Amino acid sequence: MILRQFLHFDPVALSYLFGCGGKAIGAVVDPFGDVDMYLRGAEEAGLPLRYVIDTHIHADHLSAGRELAKAAGAEYVLFAGAPAAPAFHAVRDRDVLELGNVSAEVLHTPGHTPEHISLLVTDRTRSQEPWFAFTGHTLMVGDVGRTELAATAEVGAHTLFQSLRRLKELPDHLEVLPGAFSGSVCGRKLSGKPFSTIGFERRNNTAFRIEDENTFVRAMLEDIPPPPPEAAKLRAVNAGLATV
Repeated sequence: MILRQFLHFDPVALSYLFGCGGKAIGAVVDPFGDVDMYLRGAEEAGLPLRYVIDTHIHADHLSAGRELAKAAGAEYVLFAGAPAAPAFHAVRDRDVLELGNVSAEVLHTPGHTPEHISLLVTDRTRSQEPWFAFTGHTLMVGDVGRTELAATAEVGAHTLFQSLRRLKELPDHLEVLPGAFSGSVCGRKLSGKPFSTIGFERRNNTAFRIEDENTFVRAMLEDIPPPPPEAAKLRAVNAGLATV
């Protein structure tokens, strides 16, 4: 298993390069900014890219997903229900993306946006059980994702509660690799530490700890931060439905 984390600060975001070193197959999750950074990283790690994956259609920055996929000759991946064009590699809940000895199982975890996915990653050279999860903006370190960028805040909160219940079923030791950290507009109590575990968040993440759905929805409707500038336009551009 090879894993590289990329921290971005303007705006705040997290991207990842991962894959199987033995079979030389890689993927990038949620790329942002200069695609050459990922191409260099993949070359240095010996991981030709098979997939470029966006966990969701972003509303706070321009995705580099399609540009990177084209440059690398890789497939661009979104959830099958994503309102996006042109064509992309559509994945559905429980689909598995194979990367040699590494696999990434798709979990549909809507709420932050309707098309949001998380990825359960397994390294079969070490275990048949998942090692970590890319959770995007569904579950982050210290908070969960805001819910009004692609739906009403209340509808999104009800949906997100159900997605978080799925993540709570995962084992405590499973590592959480989120799509943002402190400073992002997509959460309210985010930590500056860019990774965690399901167990630590279960105990210490205020929103993730809530077990009652109505209580969770009320909490998500309090102190909603200002939306990212031009959020709707950014989603349309990232979906391929508009131009910059």
